[in-house]
Amino acid sequence: MRPGPAQGAGTLFILASAAAYGSMGIFARLAYASGVDVDTLLLLRFGSAAALLWGLLLFGRMRLPRGRGLAMLAAMGAIGAAQAFCYFTALTCASAGLTALLLYTFPALVALLSRLVLKRPLGRRQIFCVAMALAGSALIIGRAGDGRPLGIALGLLAALLYAVYILIGSRLPAEVSPAAATAVVASAGALVYLGLAAARGFHPPATGAGLLAVASIAVVCTVLAILCFFAGLRRVGPVCASVFSTVEPLCAVLLGAAVLGERITPARVLGGALIAGAVVLLAREHAPARAD
Repeated sequence: MRPGPAQGAGTLFILASAAAYGSMGIFARLAYASGVDVDTLLLLRFGSAAALLWGLLLFGRMRLPRGRGLAMLAAMGAIGAAQAFCYFTALTCASAGLTALLLYTFPALVALLSRLVLKRPLGRRQIFCVAMALAGSALIIGRAGDGRPLGIALGLLAALLYAVYILIGSRLPAEVSPAAATAVVASAGALVYLGLAAARGFHPPATGAGLLAVASIAVVCTVLAILCFFAGLRRVGPVCASVFSTVEPLCAVLLGAAVLGERITPARVLGGALIAGAVVLLAREHAPARAD
């Protein structure tokens, strides 16, 4: 058994997206150290990404989304902004570990909603891989810590919103390109945080390192991450994409160890092995029979 070209490429796209998202914590620490706040960081993140992508679309004379596709992308942008708001607000009411654990319930929610709403069948291997990915994420994230009811509710809501975001993305019309999809989603997010920054104040980074960190978040953790995610999502489907995305905390831990000298514990090694096993098993499920 070996993966077909589309499924193999889709797996690589989702893994690349997860790695890009996983680097955001390091860049965000550098940005926060330079004086930027959450609203300003997210405004600069989505605004810069939108400007880059619209320039790419116009320069390359690519087809722009319209009609149903445009409406779905605008909804995804609003959902993505709301998800980020819930997640960052949850961090003020619950520990980082608990908030992360709640967020990474999204593969199970994607699988459940895919079955209930989209009527897509779930095989035993898919269910087993979702459970493996959840267990691996829990081991990598570590101790959950305490949280107020509001923080727990917001953490679960962030996971639910992300699951809905993925399911809508899996239903985008085929003519909508990943670049166009990313441009519209980033633009919607920028508009939301433009309003928040206008109400709460604009606090840009005060150092060159902070500006570089914000630029990295815009290019690596937004443009490349979302482009790769959309490109992979249409090839492997929502359930596989959500499980493959759990590589993100593993990438974050590895980058933290390499860049910040953070310790890798045996539990995190086991968690990484579980996630890697889930990815391999799901990738093999999509493998067509080898030609004789």
